Amino acid sequence: MPAARELLLDAAYAALDRRPWNGVRMVDVAAAAGVSRQTLYNEFGSKAGLARALVRREADALLAGVERTLADAGDCADAGDRCAAATGWILRAARTNPLVRAALTGCRGDRLPAVAAPAVPAPRGPSGPAPARGTPTPWALADGIRDRTARAVTADLRRAGPEPAADAVLWACEAAVRLTLSYVLAPAVSYEEAAGQVARLVRALLSYEEGDAEDGADTAEGDRII
Repeated sequence: MPAARELLLDAAYAALDRRPWNGVRMVDVAAAAGVSRQTLYNEFGSKAGLARALVRREADALLAGVERTLADAGDCADAGDRCAAATGWILRAARTNPLVRAALTGCRGDRLPAVAAPAVPAPRGPSGPAPARGTPTPWALADGIRDRTARAVTADLRRAGPEPAADAVLWACEAAVRLTLSYVLAPAVSYEEAAGQVARLVRALLSYEEGDAEDGADTAEGDRII
């Protein structure tokens, strides 16, 4: 049987599907989860604490799904295939889960808790304060998706040949994530079309970087001969 915390989060998510967050009552969430209201407050402290935990759970589930999708693409998948698979997962999650969509885009509407889309992103610099746990910003989620994708793509490229340039892989994956997010806001005709565009972009960027590196190596070799 799930722990009380998970039961309460499930109940809160179900309640949010039926009414706006400002209409969700803590007593109703506790009753739906089959626990006392005191247990609810012991777990989350307040309604705002419940909202933060709910948003964090959905954001963590999105990132876990991205990792799982990248791994499930198979050993024969290239960088484009993996990025396309991640795109399909993200678009489906954003379509079916309003908390995920809000966390990715920063647009929450009136039905969701305010922490679903923080109004002011935290600074990205290393000296800036970290965002509060439970309130993921769109850029933090985008970075998480990019980094997971880059690790999977780098592993593929290492198996296929020489060590890839880390900045080139990160750049290609960043572009893939940004294009994916544009499809969250302005959907393509189908998930497959969006995923195909992402795959083409990644392959083109990595091919360009590879060709540029080869041209640089040829130039250096020519300089040595001269």
